[in-house]
Amino acid sequence: MGVIITATGVSHDTDTASVIEHSSRAARAALEAASIGPEQVGVLINTGIYRDSNMVEPAIAALIQKAAGIGLDYTETDPKSFSFDLMNGACGVLNAVQVASGLLETATTERVLVVSGDTHPSMTGAAAPQGFPYTTAGAAMLLEHTDRPEGFGPVHVDLLDGEPAVEGFVDMSTMGTTGRTAMTVARADDFDVRILDAAVSVATRALDGSGIDPATTVLISSQPTSGFQTALAEKLGIRSLGVDGEPRVAGDTHTAALTLAYHRAVTADGMKDVTSALFVAAGAGPSAAATVYRVPVMAA
Repeated sequence: MGVIITATGVSHDTDTASVIEHSSRAARAALEAASIGPEQVGVLINTGIYRDSNMVEPAIAALIQKAAGIGLDYTETDPKSFSFDLMNGACGVLNAVQVASGLLETATTERVLVVSGDTHPSMTGAAAPQGFPYTTAGAAMLLEHTDRPEGFGPVHVDLLDGEPAVEGFVDMSTMGTTGRTAMTVARADDFDVRILDAAVSVATRALDGSGIDPATTVLISSQPTSGFQTALAEKLGIRSLGVDGEPRVAGDTHTAALTLAYHRAVTADGMKDVTSALFVAAGAGPSAAATVYRVPVMAA
């Protein structure tokens, strides 16, 4: 028994820089791909970190839920839906998979929609300050339970000792009147080495004892640096998705990276002859998360 990806949706058009709009578009695209209505989603989990105008309240998940048209009817006989934010940087989507697995395996709901995405708080898109390392995009992953031995395995997580490799914050001492439109992201000089170490450690644990065939396994990872996925694949001895499997958007799409990469792989037929995918995300802490996904036969 496991939890499988029923459908995905993405949004990265440049006509908007609102992560709420991108995430809700991705959510609607995933529902359309699955041929289901919004009333059939029981839970929506948002894992995005950097949001429109540095908004804190209400939960961004509720705004995305509203924009996607999920759970907007409240009569006694209407299906019930709820949403919440779950924030853990690049690892957020895999943490959401953990939570969704518990909800689905206990029949709390039939479907969980995991949305992700980030934007510069100024909402200026490509005109955002050059030092901001994340690309504006949104992604959605629809999850369901299956009785077959497919889907996500255990999610392994790791947090290395030491100072944070990446920190994002609003600098109270210098923001002045720009607090709604400014964000500081500080990266340690050795952050690329440290997050790769964290990723290798947790990915190795996920692979140990999994019994998967490296020849038919592909790596789907976050992209904190341009060479991260290639370096990680080489250290683990499995193949990365390659050029055809890359997201169409350039740069680090942060919380949306895993879903974007999987979506691109499926739509570009990059999962052909693939029986397993190793999902690995790393960033911040330095922290990392990894899980093996056994691809359902119908999606292979």
